Amino acid sequence: MDMNTLKTWPEAATRLIAVAAGRAPADLVIRQGKWVNVHTREVLDGHDIAIADGRIAAVAPDLSASIGPETEVIEANGRFMLPGLCDAHMHIESGMLTPAEFAAAVIPHGTTTMFTDPHEIANVLGLQGVRMMHDEAALQPVNIFTQMPSCAPSAPGLETTGFEISPEDVAEAMTWPGIIGLGEMMNFPGVVNADPKMLAEIAATQDAGRTVGGHYASPDLGAPFRAYVAGGPADDHEGTCEADAIARMRQGMRAMVRLGSAWYDVESQITAITQKGLDPRNFILCTDDCHSGTLVNDGHMNRVYRHAVDCGADPLVALQMCTINTATHFGLERELGSITPGRRADIILSSDLKTLPVEHVIARGQTVAMNGTLMVECPHYDWPPAARQTVKLGKRLDADDFIIDAPEGANEVTARVIGVVENQAPTRALTATLPVTEGRVEAQGEVAQIALVERHRATGQVTNGFVSGFGYKGRMAMGSTVAHDSHHMIVVGTDREMMAKCANRLGEMGGGISVWKDGEELASVPLPIAGLMSDDPAATVAKRADAMVAAMAACGCTLNNAYMQHSLLALVVIPEIRISDLGLVDVTKFELTELFE
Repeated sequence: MDMNTLKTWPEAATRLIAVAAGRAPADLVIRQGKWVNVHTREVLDGHDIAIADGRIAAVAPDLSASIGPETEVIEANGRFMLPGLCDAHMHIESGMLTPAEFAAAVIPHGTTTMFTDPHEIANVLGLQGVRMMHDEAALQPVNIFTQMPSCAPSAPGLETTGFEISPEDVAEAMTWPGIIGLGEMMNFPGVVNADPKMLAEIAATQDAGRTVGGHYASPDLGAPFRAYVAGGPADDHEGTCEADAIARMRQGMRAMVRLGSAWYDVESQITAITQKGLDPRNFILCTDDCHSGTLVNDGHMNRVYRHAVDCGADPLVALQMCTINTATHFGLERELGSITPGRRADIILSSDLKTLPVEHVIARGQTVAMNGTLMVECPHYDWPPAARQTVKLGKRLDADDFIIDAPEGANEVTARVIGVVENQAPTRALTATLPVTEGRVEAQGEVAQIALVERHRATGQVTNGFVSGFGYKGRMAMGSTVAHDSHHMIVVGTDREMMAKCANRLGEMGGGISVWKDGEELASVPLPIAGLMSDDPAATVAKRADAMVAAMAACGCTLNNAYMQHSLLALVVIPEIRISDLGLVDVTKFELTELFE
């Protein structure tokens, strides 16, 4: 039963009433479990759930009157019956998977609803790419709602994307059936300064009665933050400390708090609930970004939930944060997020509320996973050639493309360096004194070279700079066409020849990730769709990604989730310093800066 065939509550009401009244048999009855009620925050022993037309008809101590000869019966045997988990903010592309394969990976973990912002593909393929993601999402056996990306480019004037998103694009997308709102409004300086284009996108969303996603990546909680809230964003996931969560909730926003593959922001913010005692209904859990390895090995929203409980949250409160709170925020409280009449029958059976083993997953009234095994098909969209041929380099690159010329007559230079911070999105703006050999600046020690290779318009352009924190040694290069948000190609290396080989290989592959050492490719992850995603199964992609991580370690890298850090080096909306196709960007001032002091 896909999104297109699930009956609406009004369409199903006559039957739901008959089943609830015991006049007609249910399609499915789950018998004798502990009903976890997220509306009242209580666990009620010895209850049945009757389901018809993919929706919940009734929850009561005895619904045997709703069992007919054709009714499927599942014995809960005293287990907890809780709502399917919701991810409030995420980017499917960051899993390196298409929506179908992402769904296949997370359904066994109990995720039955996702709110996804496909702004990665929007930067590469524009509105057409968003439509492809939306259309594959609509085929899935679980709920994948699409937010229309708001910021491509994320920082106008500081980067060049493959496509730009306009207010007209946003208005058109608001007419599509699976669009739930506007994706994160990352251009927060634009909102703070009342940029007409940003306000037009927000207005088109609000006029359609949909939710505006926020992204305020600044520690300044004074006038700029107040101005941003006044502009209309309804939530924010960029908080990193308790004060951030409190400020957002006090101003009527939802604090979306993330535990992704590289973001660990729950522990530092959940104290607003666990210690300060604020109302938890305005606190929402999400992942933001999970790569395939995390999904296969550690879990999805079940991992976030367990982490919140480990950080001191009451299990029932933590459950609200990834079910009903999320549904309420997007205007879907009457549609999903709880086990109550009329809602989509998205249910998890689990024997323990604290550790949450996901033993049986039901979505829209059908079993979709049992004990970690997917039990349904997740249909694929037919991705056209335009989506598979997106890496356009314009020429074959060689080592000379990665030369950094020194100022005339200099024996050494003081260079600006992007400093990677482990487990965090922000970078540090560092400087380093680097030697000059034959007029060329040489990276040394902790400092490696970074290059952004233009890949959307075949210009052959390479922007060079310096980065530190990865710990790379020897002759190596690591490259990726996943480079948030403009998704050009980012190559980091200690050797110009290796960097050229790596870039050319990514061009041949049609996108993905490649790691080189001493003249050989150690590992690759082909991502042929938009240079961002694979339509192979998550386990296959995860295996390649594991080999990629091992290859990075073989090159001397010891950072946790170093690949995520690599992929964010061109994200020109998160401080302090980044690289774009236009040069080095000072994100504290939102302006281009020079490589040398």
